[in-house]
This record gives sequence, structure tokens and C-alpha cells, in this order.
Amino acid sequence: MDENKMQIINKIFNNETIRTIWDKEQEKYYISVVDIVSVISESKDGRKYWNKLKQRLKEEGNETVTNCNGLMESQL
Repeated sequence: MDENKMQIINKIFNNETIRTIWDKEQEKYYISVVDIVSVISESKDGRKYWNKLKQRLKEEGNETVTNCNGLMESQL
């Protein structure tokens, strides 16, 4: 992954650890939704928070834009 793009991600999330995966063939990288949710919500368990949030959205008739289990495609 381009080091400059990684620095942008770190700056956005106050230097918290945000896991990413670079797909060299598709020239895309994926960012951990769970890590982002953990930082934004200040939750100790981002995975539980994310799962509960998805459940509540579905109960309200809303859903995430994509079937997003833990990674989000990014085009920085």
C-alpha cells in the first residue's frame, strides 16, 4: 500500500490502528470497518458494536449499502 495513503488514514483516525489490505491486482484496498467503528464509538469491542448496529438498522428497515461483514472497499 502506498505509504502516503496509509498516513492519510492514520491522520483521519487520530493515529489509531486501522487495519487495511491492499489488493494489488485490482489496485484497491480494503479498510476494517470494525476498527473504524471502534475508534469512532470509543468502544472496547468494535466487532460487537458493529454487529449490534447492523442488527438495529435491519430491524428499522435499513441496511448497510453493501453486505459488509468487516471490510470496506476504499478508493483514496
